Amino acid sequence: MSRLLLVLVVLLSILAPVGTCAADMVRVRVLGINDFHGHLEAGTGNTAMIDDTPAGGAAYLAAHVRRLAAESTHHALVSAGDLINASPMVSALFQDEPTIEAMDAMGLMLNGVGNHEFAEGVAELLRMQRGGCHARLGCRFRPQFEGARFRFLAANVMHARDGSTLFPPYAILTFGAVRIAFIGATLRGTPGLVNPEGIAGWKFLDPAHSINALVPPLQAQGVEAIVVLLHEGGYAGGGVNDCPNLSGPVRTILEKLHPAVDAVLTGHTHQSYNCIVDGRPVTSAGSFGRIVTRLDLDIDARTGHVLHADARNEMVTRDIAADPVVAGIVADAQRVADRYDRVVGELAEDIVRTGAFPTDVARGGSGESALGNLIADAQLWATREAGAQIALTNPGGLRADLTRRADGTLLFSDLFATQPFSNRLVTITLTGAQIVQLLEQQFARGRDARFPARVLQISHALSYAWRSSAPAGRRVQDVRVDGRPLAPQSTYRVTVNDYLLGGGDRFNLLKAGSDRVTGVLDVEALEAYARAHGPLRAPALGRIRRLD
Repeated sequence: MSRLLLVLVVLLSILAPVGTCAADMVRVRVLGINDFHGHLEAGTGNTAMIDDTPAGGAAYLAAHVRRLAAESTHHALVSAGDLINASPMVSALFQDEPTIEAMDAMGLMLNGVGNHEFAEGVAELLRMQRGGCHARLGCRFRPQFEGARFRFLAANVMHARDGSTLFPPYAILTFGAVRIAFIGATLRGTPGLVNPEGIAGWKFLDPAHSINALVPPLQAQGVEAIVVLLHEGGYAGGGVNDCPNLSGPVRTILEKLHPAVDAVLTGHTHQSYNCIVDGRPVTSAGSFGRIVTRLDLDIDARTGHVLHADARNEMVTRDIAADPVVAGIVADAQRVADRYDRVVGELAEDIVRTGAFPTDVARGGSGESALGNLIADAQLWATREAGAQIALTNPGGLRADLTRRADGTLLFSDLFATQPFSNRLVTITLTGAQIVQLLEQQFARGRDARFPARVLQISHALSYAWRSSAPAGRRVQDVRVDGRPLAPQSTYRVTVNDYLLGGGDRFNLLKAGSDRVTGVLDVEALEAYARAHGPLRAPALGRIRRLD
């Protein structure tokens, strides 16, 4: 060998990165979803589209998962929370048991719990993991419910008394010669988004602190590859694989996160983004199973470190054959659900949620929506006998638009998709001063990134204006009931749902309401209103006026 060639060989051996030999590298493909919310069917409308392309449906999701998994020797399907609850009737009617069965069938391995997993309380969430029939409803879908074969994770949900976690904080999966730790964490603000009674005795801690505390013990076990399944998110703008400007609560968490974390799969905001933050992938796969994240990790088999990570959001198109097993589960659920469906009236036009979202308010909107107006009107109408003069409902309870069919037929399943929580209506007495204070709470919330401003949807009898630039506590102006100025010392009968009454969305003032009269479920009120007032049309806007 010539001296020059020998020198080149020596230099290359010195400069070559450690662990880059193909024999020492293991590629693992992580497939991620989030915010599925029981969307088993390949539906229609805005919630079944991505960029004007039909997307989603559990059987198509399973087919794409199978296709992407087949491209890699080592793979795992995981979720960043909100698999269940706020679901369409085909899943919610059966306590989301069909969704659990479908996820098992498509090979889901882990789910970092989201806030909606807690919507019906800790006991019901534990049943989702362990199995067994519902104490009141029994087993409607199958004769028995076996529970999830995949594992729930929750690093930052601890018992207030003994500090134990509700579910394991992490799981370590082995792929050939390498191991990956998956840590699950949910948003700290969960108590403000669910009925407080269902989570009594449990604390929701800072996700970053809980995740960081796990890194040293994982490394002590020789695990260096760490992926976080975080049910908290942000807003980035752009397309499904863009990230021009990531903002929101997740940004604060990422700034505090231990550098040993290699990738973060997020959720909660129903956004789609594919970012690199501090050198690591941070992704979100939208919602409702319309996107699956493909995260490829190249791991050094000798050290366990991630050498390279590459992420991409893949659309769940319907141009491939649906998975037959999952399709069969969905068909079974549809068949049983059809027994409960019925025609409830007519729909003259689409009635949408646009305007009710916190993002609409952030862009200068008033917070009012046509669908919110309709539902509040229905709840006021349904509680007239309790003396109701005003009805208020939370915008987060509006889960789907009402979309007109070609023949104008309105089904109970349409209403259920819009109001899937089956909250009970309660009419209470508040003073005028308390009503103003309640309305002020909507905008004070915007100071806390964990609880963005949420504008209550109001019935036609109530109107007011608000100014964002006014001092806190003085933003609400010109409050009127039936066209007359609200009298601070007078009392008014106000209808809300039991979620709000229990302090949901941090509207704790409602707990002070007196003379409670319990009424029907919210979806029952909407059905009765639809039968009596059809064909339904979008109520006019203008109840809430933004002055700046």
